[in-house]
Amino acid sequence: LSKIFTNILQDPGFESAYVIIDALDECVTDLPLLLQFINDTSSASPRVKWIISSGNWPKIEEQVNKFEQKDQLRLELNEDSIAAAVRTYIKFKVAELAKWKKYNAKLANSVREILYKNADATFLWVALILQELEKTDRRKALKVVEAFPPGLDPLYKRMMAQVSESEDADLCKRIFSIVMVVKRPIKLRELVSLDDTLHKLNYPEDISEDIEDLEQTLGQCGSFLTVRESTVYFVHQSAKDFLLQENTPQGLFYSRVGEVNHIIFSRSLQIMSMTLRRDIYSLKFPGITIDQVKQPDPDPFAGVRYSCIYWIDHLFEYQSRKDTIQNLEASGLVYTFLRQYFLYWLEVLSLLKSVSEGIVMVQKLEDLQVCFETAFSI
Repeated sequence: LSKIFTNILQDPGFESAYVIIDALDECVTDLPLLLQFINDTSSASPRVKWIISSGNWPKIEEQVNKFEQKDQLRLELNEDSIAAAVRTYIKFKVAELAKWKKYNAKLANSVREILYKNADATFLWVALILQELEKTDRRKALKVVEAFPPGLDPLYKRMMAQVSESEDADLCKRIFSIVMVVKRPIKLRELVSLDDTLHKLNYPEDISEDIEDLEQTLGQCGSFLTVRESTVYFVHQSAKDFLLQENTPQGLFYSRVGEVNHIIFSRSLQIMSMTLRRDIYSLKFPGITIDQVKQPDPDPFAGVRYSCIYWIDHLFEYQSRKDTIQNLEASGLVYTFLRQYFLYWLEVLSLLKSVSEGIVMVQKLEDLQVCFETAFSI
């Protein structure tokens, strides 16, 4: 991809462009390579201007300082400008909210003034409060906005306290546990398949209602999570960081992290075993190319896409030596699954254009087997 992008920039017909990267500090994979690429292309292609936003991470700042041409704007040194922008945002959003919720002038003014006072030039804080107000009846609006403290950490603590006191507290904690452990943002259909509380595998006809119930439950998760295009995300990296810091074995996670990984692993094998079958897309012509394949509607393995790619990763990160050995034994879950469904799994990987990932997963599984056999023999 980097070569393709570089070739685009070097096209003689290419005049100029602005490339914007927001929240660079949230990049968790190959960040040094990305920074080096930005430096190289900005030096070699003066027609391209890079606009980057990031938290104050020393490692990022060190790399940025190496850039030959750069202009830096530190928000903490321009607090007045940021505060003015936040006030403008508050004014606009409260006016919009007042029209929608039918606030009178006195209520709208009170809400606006409290937000002005407590915002501390933080867009995210304001956005989270406004999100709560959108779900709040007009008569309770002032009480709600007064209840939230200034600052993100106090706000997150308040939100977490609300979650803990709600009727859906245990279910929210189960959802938090899964969303924090999964390897990528997860679809609603995938999430509902990964927990027995969210969906009973014995009742596949209930899946649509279970997804609707899940969406309602996510609304009770204290605004830590958001759903965009049927995919569950943390509202911000700081929300995920807060939950990880707050986590204790008896606190946020309904089980220890290793156990959550094992739950996802074992549940993945269950749902794949129930879903995968020969010619799952009913192609009937196995020799056609992948580009000729048309995805059926509904997609028969929509709920197991995540599981097909990542089930071995979750086994790999499970920390119980005894249970992992049992899973890998001839009578264990892994052996049983591969003996019965290996070819069907490969078929789905090919439909997902992920055969290369499958090869890596099998290699991981083999390495894990060797590792435990060696340790067990010692």
